Amino acid sequence: MIDSNFNSLHPRAIKGILLFNQKEYFEAHEELEIAWRDEKNKVRELYQGILQVGVAYYHIQRRNYAGGKIMLERSAKWLASFPNMIFDMNIQKLKSDSDLVYKTLMQLGPENIANFNPILFNPIEIHGEEK
Repeated sequence: MIDSNFNSLHPRAIKGILLFNQKEYFEAHEELEIAWRDEKNKVRELYQGILQVGVAYYHIQRRNYAGGKIMLERSAKWLASFPNMIFDMNIQKLKSDSDLVYKTLMQLGPENIANFNPILFNPIEIHGEEK
């Protein structure tokens, strides 16, 4: 089982998650991908799931309905096996937040993606010391 604090993550993953929380989704993707490539154990699937949520949000911002939909579906599969809290991160909230984004996107459909409210793009909650 993987269980540790936020600061024990790959340094590039930490940077990517902090960029995700600043809504810098493209840059977050770049950092998380480096961490994903370097990692050899199960935590790489966590990086992949977070990375794909960020890519989905990026696609939605750019009004790419299909890209957002596909990435949210993929990210849900990657994140499904992780506990609610891991590495001081509230993964359950990330799952819930991205699920709400997915449901909202489905309700709007491709023809109304311009009406998507980006206020639904919440940061990843990190517990413990200030990040």
